[in-house]
Amino acid sequence: MKRFKFNYLLIGIVTLLLAVALWPSVPWFDKAENRIAAIQARGVLRVSTIASPLTYSVFNGKASGLDYELAQQFADYLGVKLEITVRPTIDALFDDLDNNAADLLAAGLVYNNDRSQHYQAGPTYYSVSQQMVYRVGSPRPKTLGGVKANQLVLSPGLAVLTDLQALKESKYHDLSWRIDDKHTSTELLQQVVKGNIAFTISDSIAISIFQRVHPRLAVALDVTDEQPVTWFSHRDNDDSLSAALLDFYNRLSGDGTLARLEEKYLGHVGDFDYVDTRTFLKAVDTVLPELQPLFEKYATDIDWRLLAAISYQESHWDSQATSPTGVRGLMMLTKNTAQSLGLTDRLDPEQSIGGGSRYLKDMMGKVPETVPEDERIWFALAAYNMGYAHMLDARQLTAKLKGNPDSWADVKMRLPLLSQKQYYSRTTYGYARGHEAYAYVENIRKYQLSLEGYLLEKEKQAAQEEKFAEAYPAVAPVELAIPRYGPIPLGPFSPADARERNHSALPNTGLPLSPR
Repeated sequence: MKRFKFNYLLIGIVTLLLAVALWPSVPWFDKAENRIAAIQARGVLRVSTIASPLTYSVFNGKASGLDYELAQQFADYLGVKLEITVRPTIDALFDDLDNNAADLLAAGLVYNNDRSQHYQAGPTYYSVSQQMVYRVGSPRPKTLGGVKANQLVLSPGLAVLTDLQALKESKYHDLSWRIDDKHTSTELLQQVVKGNIAFTISDSIAISIFQRVHPRLAVALDVTDEQPVTWFSHRDNDDSLSAALLDFYNRLSGDGTLARLEEKYLGHVGDFDYVDTRTFLKAVDTVLPELQPLFEKYATDIDWRLLAAISYQESHWDSQATSPTGVRGLMMLTKNTAQSLGLTDRLDPEQSIGGGSRYLKDMMGKVPETVPEDERIWFALAAYNMGYAHMLDARQLTAKLKGNPDSWADVKMRLPLLSQKQYYSRTTYGYARGHEAYAYVENIRKYQLSLEGYLLEKEKQAAQEEKFAEAYPAVAPVELAIPRYGPIPLGPFSPADARERNHSALPNTGLPLSPR
């Protein structure tokens, strides 16, 4: 199932044509009162968003997120500072526009006709579909016609409400749903996992991310085709901000920045494996606590959770793991590699993790400097899996096929070609199991996503338990323990306001290995 789509050619053509059309009407330096001039005079671009891993989040003092990075680059494009304001609900976002408290809304909002009548939509930067979800093991309807009264529960203000109304009028006349103004879309996903409600609807990206921590959530059916995701600004006769956004996105599309950000935040959001995810999360609870101090100790150049994800892909955190090809231990090192690193026992957890971390660091150091810093790790992991020489072959093959050898998004798509004679015969080092290297890196990224979300959720649960214990000191904390699968921080956490005005949008919230 395709969950998102970038069309760089279309983005480039449309933004260029619109920019050319609008630019003559934008007196950048002659009209001090236009919106761009006001932002530059203020020296600050005010952006309102909703906190989620995909849009905007802060971990260890460092901000990240697709919308955040795009907003920061747009602020740099205008030559001003970026000011981020986090709002709890969709309605609160649009209130900021109405009250002139924000210049832009950058929160993964879905475009719809109702909203576009009141607010100015920017360029599309990816697409999602709206999907109805249910709990694994419960009845799954094949169509919306199978939804009974009171089974479908939605948050107010979602873009899909307009689509549902149209489907009710044209096809499913008995379709009904209930609006829950006390829970956000993310919280309703949690209610489905708990079995408190039968169905809800969310966007495909938010669902995919949510499933990495809550594998009991499953997709029942697609409600809509792919829909554009965009930013919004105030609508009036001033087109200066729209023109600037069009030129900005055209530049990002042309220089490959948009492709790199898409790969960074969406490139690993692929097919979901229920059994594998459940098995991994169980290992996080039962096995990881003993190994975590070692991952934290030896993850010097990368996040320890990424090093843990690499080790899980290698050995499923089995310190005694041994493959038919002779690689052994938590990081599945060959005998020769272990000897070169000065290791005496590959089955010793500390030696294996420390040695594997150093070996990976060496690989990262060999990656050509032309590769962007935040993508070097993926090239290094491909080399870690299939060999450095074959990684160079993949880069060369990418260039021969008119791709960008410094872009992981381009190179990873050529990795499987290294096992096809018509392609590997054109390389320096010949045949390689490139399809395994591709799956290897993608699996690691998915494990990392699950681990980050799950650990963050557990931290929130622990904080809640401590807070409850302080409020009720006579009750033992264990009696107040919250179920393991608590709400994941993928979207707003306070109830959305019920408003008559339509602010509808949805925040987006083990393979055989080659010897080292």
